[in-house]
Amino acid sequence: MGLILNWQKHKLLTAALAVVVGVSLGAVLYGASHLLRGHQAAQQTGSPAAGSGSQAERTIDEQVDQLMAGMKTTEKVGQLVMIGIHGTDVTEDSLYMLHQFHYGGVILFDRNLESQDQIRELTQHLQAQAEEKAPLFIAIDQEGGDVARGKGILEVPPSQLEVGRSGKPERAEELAQQTGTQLHDLGINVNFAPVTDVGSPDRRSFSKDPQQVKAFVQAAGRGYARAHEIYALKHFPGIGRGRVDSHQEISSIEASREQLQQSDLVPFQAMIQQDKGEGDFFVLVSHLRYPALDAEHPASQSKAIMTDLLRQQLGFQGIIITDDMEMGAVAKHGSYRDMGVKAILAGADMVMMCHEYQHEQDIYMGILDAVNDGTISEERLNASVRRILRAKLLHLQPQT
Repeated sequence: MGLILNWQKHKLLTAALAVVVGVSLGAVLYGASHLLRGHQAAQQTGSPAAGSGSQAERTIDEQVDQLMAGMKTTEKVGQLVMIGIHGTDVTEDSLYMLHQFHYGGVILFDRNLESQDQIRELTQHLQAQAEEKAPLFIAIDQEGGDVARGKGILEVPPSQLEVGRSGKPERAEELAQQTGTQLHDLGINVNFAPVTDVGSPDRRSFSKDPQQVKAFVQAAGRGYARAHEIYALKHFPGIGRGRVDSHQEISSIEASREQLQQSDLVPFQAMIQQDKGEGDFFVLVSHLRYPALDAEHPASQSKAIMTDLLRQQLGFQGIIITDDMEMGAVAKHGSYRDMGVKAILAGADMVMMCHEYQHEQDIYMGILDAVNDGTISEERLNASVRRILRAKLLHLQPQT
């Protein structure tokens, strides 16, 4: 995998790994418990619900400020990166990666899954490596149908197209709640679903009708919320018109701005308009090009799309995350050290790098160097870290 390790730390890492195995769940999530103490206290004393100017809102923001004041730049940069790991438990390699680079999240694949008990143990061990300041986002792609992990281990919902054909949004709500509850019980706190695209060449979209997609995505959001599972709307600003797999190569969506506004953006806009700003969902941005919005850059590196459209025009205040940066759509067209910097400068809060440890190091070091030389300002870095920590404080509660 091309991993460059400082093997002088071998004995220390081995000892730490041995300690991990004996860590209790309560100790695993002490950091999350510490983060949430003020928020829970506000709820218990009958403080107003979080909102503009409320005591609960100020309490959360004050806790975020306190956490950030104690973080080094290297720790802040790590929060901006979600990685994949190899193996079904925390290995010396993944232990080194998490401690050395302070990554903010881990995404799981079939290579990490053997049984429900093993998954639960893995997520506990991963959280044990998270520094007290901020627990990990632990994510998965569990859309249903063909795009689902752990088949034969986890309950896999039907494809979104099949659910859409039922004509019953409540079915999407029920399935999302079931999926979210199962994932939450296993320690997986983010599901990269539902697909919010209007139409698709496969079975991943609810429908070709933007109003039906909107209704089913809204229903799925309610289901995930009841399960206390963070979810993600993908793939902004919509890849339903695409005919080239972005895992392999970049392609363009040949639609006018008006066409995008009247169709592809409809379900995203509806979800953002009803968002209460409590970090319930991410927006995952695609690697496709949209010439009507930005003639030069793919969406995941486009200020016009992530900042001007998503953040400012649509008003999204939550976490913006890129699709996997190792996909051929972007990996063939630039260095890993540069592409993370471009994404953050364009408006992403987190970048995803799913497979090779060397690439995960490269994207981290590129962002760190850009912060240190002023290419990425401290203000820009802090804005994303603040959104990430706030979502973690609100949602990553200790499991009991």
